[in-house]
Amino acid sequence: MRVLNEMFPGRVILRRGNIEWPARSPDLNACDFFLWGYLKSKVYEKKPRTTVDLKQNIRDEMAAISPTLLQRVMQNFQKRLQECVDNKGRHLTDTIFRK
Repeated sequence: MRVLNEMFPGRVILRRGNIEWPARSPDLNACDFFLWGYLKSKVYEKKPRTTVDLKQNIRDEMAAISPTLLQRVMQNFQKRLQECVDNKGRHLTDTIFRK
């Protein structure tokens, strides 16, 4: 740890370290609360038959995500973070999950 702290002062993220490890809640991870479910619903619409098809569908759908949709996801993410702070790290209420 001494070597890591010397090489990366103030940038080592770990439990009980300089920068505390962040909460591991899927509610606070855009890939968990948005991306994986969204991609799954889109990718399997085309019913890929091979892994090559599956990989291509994933690439196509990733490229098709609009900046507007990403902006909405990040706005929701900011609301989730603020609610987490307001609740002192306790569970998020379901008000954030409304459409």
